[in-house]
Amino acid sequence: MSFAVATREAVASAVEEKVKPPKEPRGFKTFEFALMAPTLVVLALLSLVPFFMLIAMSFSQVKTLGGIRLQFVGLKNWIDVFTNPDFWSSWGLSLIYFTSIIVLEMVLGFVFAVVLNNLILARSFLLSVVLLPMFLAPVMVGLLSRFLLDSTIGLYAKMMQSVGVQTDLFANPTTAMPTVILIDVWEWTPLVALIMLAGLTSVPPSTLEAAAVDGAGFFRSLFNIVIPQMKAVILVALLVRSMDGIRYFDVITATTNGGPADATKIIPIRLYEMAFRFKTRLGAPRLWGSPC
Repeated sequence: MSFAVATREAVASAVEEKVKPPKEPRGFKTFEFALMAPTLVVLALLSLVPFFMLIAMSFSQVKTLGGIRLQFVGLKNWIDVFTNPDFWSSWGLSLIYFTSIIVLEMVLGFVFAVVLNNLILARSFLLSVVLLPMFLAPVMVGLLSRFLLDSTIGLYAKMMQSVGVQTDLFANPTTAMPTVILIDVWEWTPLVALIMLAGLTSVPPSTLEAAAVDGAGFFRSLFNIVIPQMKAVILVALLVRSMDGIRYFDVITATTNGGPADATKIIPIRLYEMAFRFKTRLGAPRLWGSPC
């Protein structure tokens, strides 16, 4: 009897192995990867070639007049950069600027998203109003801010002068950095709010209803239920703003251009001046000296 049962099981397993579908190829052998391969090759070339070119320039004196010419100078460029106090000053300003905009935009964006998510009346209208700044080009935002805060004809400047604030915000080294930070926060907080709002709407209402039945208040539900379920969305918003914040250039160029007295000269502004504005060559050994 046991022999017959074992025979039937062996036959059944053999049949299952024959009818089992073949394993689909994975990784580089898939048809989808073959379709994407040409695009991936082009993207790789567009990314890797400039990257290795920049590395070569960092060890060379690069002249751009009459064609690009590289003259190897070893570690001199790196030594000049890391031993110059202006370089570290710009990194310090960049750290202050980056940290300030990220913290303010993440906090304010989350607050706006919570408020909009709990609104019933005029939600669509207020969402449209909140999102307006992010549709403006950063250069336009900078020029508009410079016009509105102009000490002679600016509307906001006149309003501040009426309450006793006589200083020019862009001309004062102590107020220039906070001003450009607030301009950036005004423009890009709506983007963070939009991402956060998408995360809030994905939280299951049944979970919040169960928490309310158990007696959990608004803030307890927010910090113990909503935020833990939004970790991935919060990370996306943080990465998006971090990538933009670390290379921010437009508004500062249109408003202060790194001044006054280098008070807003973050790393992108200083690198632009060194490479394109005051130099006729890239990778020059004297990075911060007089124009070449």
